[in-house]
Amino acid sequence: MAARKPPASATEDKAVRAQYEALPYPTRDPADEASRLIAGSPSHIDEINHYVFAGRLEFAAPFRALVAGGGTGDGTIMLAQHMAGRNAAGRVVYLDVSTKAREVAEARARVRGLANIEFHTGSLLDVTASNLGPFDYIDCCGVLHHLADPAAGLRALAGVLNKDGGMGLMVYGALGRTGVYPMQAALAALIGDAPPGEALEVTRAVLAGLPETNWLRRNPHLSENRRDADDAALYDLLLHSRDRAYTVPGVAALADAAGLAITGFVEPALYDPATYLADGGLRARAAGLDWLDACALAENLAGSIKAHVFYVTKQASRAAALATPGRGMAPVLRDASPPNLARALAGHGTLTGKLGGLTVRFPLPANAASIVARCDGKTTLAAIHRALAGEAPRRGPSWAAFRSEFDILYAALGGLNLMLLREN
Repeated sequence: MAARKPPASATEDKAVRAQYEALPYPTRDPADEASRLIAGSPSHIDEINHYVFAGRLEFAAPFRALVAGGGTGDGTIMLAQHMAGRNAAGRVVYLDVSTKAREVAEARARVRGLANIEFHTGSLLDVTASNLGPFDYIDCCGVLHHLADPAAGLRALAGVLNKDGGMGLMVYGALGRTGVYPMQAALAALIGDAPPGEALEVTRAVLAGLPETNWLRRNPHLSENRRDADDAALYDLLLHSRDRAYTVPGVAALADAAGLAITGFVEPALYDPATYLADGGLRARAAGLDWLDACALAENLAGSIKAHVFYVTKQASRAAALATPGRGMAPVLRDASPPNLARALAGHGTLTGKLGGLTVRFPLPANAASIVARCDGKTTLAAIHRALAGEAPRRGPSWAAFRSEFDILYAALGGLNLMLLREN
C-alpha cells in the first residue's frame, strides 16, 4: 500500500517552521540592546492601556501577557522593558515555533537583564493545552496570516484571554502589498524546490532585472523590495510558503469569527476618510458611515496600507475598552518629551507628518504648545484647563473653549498615534 501523502497544510507548516529556523526574522543583533530599544506597535504599554483598558490600568496587580509568535523578540523585549521600567508586577510569556528565533530573543533579554520573561517553544495553536494562560493581554504580530487557518489561530488565543483583556494584532494589508503575490508566483515557478541560498540568489537576480511595468517595482510602499534587503526580510516577503493579506472588512470578519471586536487601528488618522478627502461635502458623506465602513473607505482611498495594526477585546468588553477624552483623563505623549514637543509646536498653526507614505497636515489650536507642555501622563485635562485659565485669569478659556482646542490637538497628535490617554 502506498504511503498516504500528508495534507498540504502540514507540508506548509513544516516549511514555515524550517524557514524561521534557517532565517530567524526579523534579523536582530543582541548586542544592539545595549544602545537602543526597538519600540513599535502593537504592544507599546501606553497603547495597551489606551486601546484595551480605557486608560485605567495601573499595572499594580500581576499582569500576564503572551507574545504569540514572538520571533526574534521585538514585541517581547519592548513590553518587558516597559513593564520593568514602571515596576509593573507580572510576566511576559514568549511563544514561538522556532528555536533559533527564541535563542536570539533570549540573548536580547540577557543583554538587558530582563527577568520578567518566560520563554517557551511551541505553536500558538496548542496554547490551550499548554496551561500557560490565562492572560490579560496577548500580542500576535505578523503571525496569523501565515497560518493554514488564521481564524482557528485567533480562536485559540481568544480561549486563553481573560474576559476583560485584549489583544494587539498585525496582519498584512492587501492593497499596500500590491505586486507581492504575482511576484511570489513568478519566483515559485523559477525556483521550485531549491534550497534557501539558491532561492535567494535567484530572487535577487530577478529583482535586478524587473521591467518598469512590474507592480512590485512600481509599489513605493514596500521598501523590502530593495535588492539590498537582508536575506530574512527578502525571504519573508517573496519566498514565504504561506501568507495572505486582508482588507479592513476581512480584518473585522476575522475578529468577529473569534468572538472579538476591534477597538482601534494604528495610526487612527490612517483609517479616517477625512485624511484623504479635502472637499467638505465629501467629508460630510463619509462622516455618516459606520466606523468600520469609514475605515474601509479610508483604506480604499489611501491604497498604501501594507499592514493592519489593531487592538481587539471580547465583544462584550468593546464598548468600555477605548480611552476617550474627559476631565479625569491625562494625556500621555508616546515616547516624546512634553517640553521638546511643545517647543517644536510653538508658533505653528499646523502639524506636518508622514502617514502611509503620504504627507499630511493637521491644524493646531492656538494653545497647542501650552497644552502639550503639560501632557506628562499624570496631569488631567481638568488640571491643564485650570493651569491655562490661571495664567490668564481674565482671558483664560472656558472649559468648552478648552475642550474645543484640545479636541483639535488630539485629532492631530492622537491621529498620528503620538498622544494617548490614561485615567488619573
